[in-house]
Amino acid sequence: MNIEFNKNEDVNKQLVYELKTRLKKIYAGGGEKNAAKQKEKGKLLARERIDYLRDEGTEFLEIGAFAADGMYVAEGGCPSAGVVTGIGYVSGRQCIIVANDATVKAGAWFPMTAKKNLRAQEIAMENRLPVIYLVDSAGVYLPMQDEIFPDKEHFGRMFRNNALMSAEGIVQISAIMGSCVAGGAYLPIMSDEAMIVEGTGSVFLAGSYLVKSAIGEDIDNETLGGATTHCEISGVTDYKHPNDKACLDSIRKIMSMLGSPENAGFDRIKSALPKLDEQELYGILPENREKPYDMRDVIHRLVDNSELEEYKALFGQSIICGLARIDGWAVGIVANQRKVVKSKKGEMQFGGVIYSDSADKASRFIMNCNQKKIPLVFLQDVTGFMVGSRSEQGGIIKDGAKMVNAVANSVVPKFTIVIGNSYGAGNYAMCGKAYDPRLIYAWPSAKIAVMGGSQAAKVLLQIQEASLKAKGKVITPEKEAELLKEITDRYNNQTTPHYAASRLWVDGIIDPLETRKVISMGIEAANQSPIKKAFNVGIIQT
Repeated sequence: MNIEFNKNEDVNKQLVYELKTRLKKIYAGGGEKNAAKQKEKGKLLARERIDYLRDEGTEFLEIGAFAADGMYVAEGGCPSAGVVTGIGYVSGRQCIIVANDATVKAGAWFPMTAKKNLRAQEIAMENRLPVIYLVDSAGVYLPMQDEIFPDKEHFGRMFRNNALMSAEGIVQISAIMGSCVAGGAYLPIMSDEAMIVEGTGSVFLAGSYLVKSAIGEDIDNETLGGATTHCEISGVTDYKHPNDKACLDSIRKIMSMLGSPENAGFDRIKSALPKLDEQELYGILPENREKPYDMRDVIHRLVDNSELEEYKALFGQSIICGLARIDGWAVGIVANQRKVVKSKKGEMQFGGVIYSDSADKASRFIMNCNQKKIPLVFLQDVTGFMVGSRSEQGGIIKDGAKMVNAVANSVVPKFTIVIGNSYGAGNYAMCGKAYDPRLIYAWPSAKIAVMGGSQAAKVLLQIQEASLKAKGKVITPEKEAELLKEITDRYNNQTTPHYAASRLWVDGIIDPLETRKVISMGIEAANQSPIKKAFNVGIIQT
């Protein structure tokens, strides 16, 4: 019996249990009472619409389930930012599905709703995936209009993206299944095709109350912008359906007739499961994020046949690079080694730290994968780059810059899984959100911050103490301990994967056993978008 393994297993399985419990609450949206109101109108709920629309027995990869979690407390919360988004299969075609959740503030748009919708569109544009919008929204949440309306990455960017996708030939189909008001009215009408559900769907620039206030006209919403008006009089919508299911059936029929997508040519053979037991991932990952472990043990439980063709295995050992397959897809893996290693120069290298030799190796490997047209998978458990006079004199900054350059300029699709720590510039070099991974997901064990909690808390404590002393206040040892605990607790809360996922720094949190699915579906999506841009890293410090 391995007591350490069993302890790790218990902790990590508990984290997964807590993840699923939180997700169950999020999936309930605005709660039973609000759900009942939607049912009374004869409507399906957002997740029911998605389940009915997508092909039976296929996977749905949700994006941004935790968006806005713990935010907007004064407004009563906004579970999943009031919209469900993800990658699914409709009539055999992989696509992006976006469904407003009318149980959450009538589907109104909060700032995070805009950010989540834009992320869904970004994924569609990068991978040339068709988009299906299931619209049911009261429009912008007016009390927060200044945070969602006018800026570049706000509400209006959606319609700009509608126009760009249309010009690029990316199919967009909208179903008006509830309210569709004001600026939000442009989203379905800027899609290639728009359908509307009779009796529940309505679309107008201004509702009946605003029309009455603005021009004195007395009219009801159905007459103003219902299915009959727009399918028989204005010609704004293209199809009229009696209910939600008929509308979704129509979308499935249209999707079944789409022409085949272009192929990017990423290599895939028949899938094979890892030879080593994936369930053992729970026991391998230490409870303590500072404890060492061998990242190869993780990789061998993620890749087909547990086979890794390792690149420069005995050089730059604090990063593991190698070729493998995941669900049949060829991938290049860049992963932080977490055990302490000794270089041939006699240098002891800490696990999770990027040294000059490992940065140099990773840069070369990333360039090789671009040359070979092999997608990249980054497995993050990184505490940052090595510091100190020896590293500075060895050129750690230029070697780190070289790696960042290679990651930033990669033209092959990149996928990032945050397994453990994701600190400082290590986050950047290992393809954090700022470096355009096609998908980025975290395990429940992830920690994302500029530096570790204990180091950051001590720095913050020094700053706060200096401020208090400047005001003439005396800091007793008891007060210092109290301040340190308060700062540490606050900082640690901000490093959790849930905090990151609520702000869409990552696309979601997953059970480690879902990692292969995420990467496989991501590469399948990317394979529908041929690489058009030549790989060029520009000027590299050597």
